[in-house]
Amino acid sequence: ELFHAFEHFVWVGFYRAVDATTLKIGPYQGTHGCMTIPFDKGVCGACARTRQLQLVNDISQAPHHIACCSTTQSELVVPVLDAQGALIAVLDIDSNHLNAFDESDARFLEQVAGLCAQADGGHAARP
Repeated sequence: ELFHAFEHFVWVGFYRAVDATTLKIGPYQGTHGCMTIPFDKGVCGACARTRQLQLVNDISQAPHHIACCSTTQSELVVPVLDAQGALIAVLDIDSNHLNAFDESDARFLEQVAGLCAQADGGHAARP
């Protein structure tokens, strides 16, 4: 389990794509999270909109960041895509440390997201 595997991860969870413009909080561990995120808001929304990994090592430098937790300083968000490239969810990892993530974290979490997509088997709600 990711939340306990890495000391600097303070929030680990999924935001599920429930329609073509909205993410809703899914399973997660950590403090509270945002309940709903539109695709046009925040780092998770940017990931959903672009289907591209978002690596933000200083959220104070990300004007589009949504402050669900005031202590978050870094964020890494990875799209979870099905075999056709449709968005299932985004995997969101937050840290209370600046520069908490690097490219090796990004590549590892992309692999995790790929495994999650395979495990989904087409059952998650999709837009």
